[in-house]
Amino acid sequence: MEKEIIFKLRTLFEEAAQQQNNIEFWFARDLHKLLEYEKWENFLNVIEKAKISCKNSGQNILDHFPEVRKTIAILIN
Repeated sequence: MEKEIIFKLRTLFEEAAQQQNNIEFWFARDLHKLLEYEKWENFLNVIEKAKISCKNSGQNILDHFPEVRKTIAILIN
């Protein structure tokens, strides 16, 4: 059963992956759903903690957490 769950989760993460300029990445809004966070605000706390860990390890935060906004289409009638 555990292998089936791992396979399913891997598939979901692979399907949610984005690619631009041969760089694979995920939008946080997509990850928060995959990781089953009910509220976006709770996931934002996790992101902020990850940024602190990134900085504490000597990494440039913007190399790993670029400020990207996902745009949506607006239909005008």
